[in-house]
Amino acid sequence: METTEHILVVDDDREIRVLVGDYLKQHGYRVSLAADGRQMREILESSGIDLIVLDLMLPGQDGLSLCRDLRARSDLPVLMLTARGEPIDRVLGLEMGADDYLAKPFEPRELLARIRNILRRARSLPNRGVSDSAHRWRFAGWTLDGQTRQLTSPQGVVVALSGAEYRLLEVFLTHPNRVLTRDQLMDLIRGREADPFDRSIDLRVSRLRQKLGDNARAPNLIKTQRNEGYVLAAVVEQES
Repeated sequence: METTEHILVVDDDREIRVLVGDYLKQHGYRVSLAADGRQMREILESSGIDLIVLDLMLPGQDGLSLCRDLRARSDLPVLMLTARGEPIDRVLGLEMGADDYLAKPFEPRELLARIRNILRRARSLPNRGVSDSAHRWRFAGWTLDGQTRQLTSPQGVVVALSGAEYRLLEVFLTHPNRVLTRDQLMDLIRGREADPFDRSIDLRVSRLRQKLGDNARAPNLIKTQRNEGYVLAAVVEQES
């Protein structure tokens, strides 16, 4: 079935860029091509893009930095593409906000399957519940500023959050007092890994609890629901 979804392929290797672009066009996608971050930004400013296939190793600003900058202002799906396949590179890409990670060389059919999977998840995600004007959340004495991404403790101390920790806390704050499964959390924070690596959500929750001073053995804020998932047990106020 054909689609009008628009995919941006960002890769400094012209042969790979063109081959991927042609293959995706054959399967009904609209495709734009970019060789670096500058061209990527120009296309994003002038065209509506549904997904980016982003090479990690680019001249100038690399793919990790581009993904981090993009995720700071957008939930646009990103598939990281790279010749490097070490686990640490995969983790870094996902921590920066990539939705998936595919190492070169790859089978075009696998790339297509992953793209379809990411787009299907993006279309089916529940509403995040955040209005465009909501920039600040208050809960249990804590404050999270959505514009500066600063978390402030009840004592007025600013607590540093990584990008992944911020996105996870934002999801909890926009779905308070609701049990979220690990799969739902991974989809909502746009950091969906495959297979058993999905369990990394437990580590992310653990790190976030530490930042919030939430006792891991008897948490008061982010509680574990056995065989179900996690729930933020707090009254949340949104401010614009």
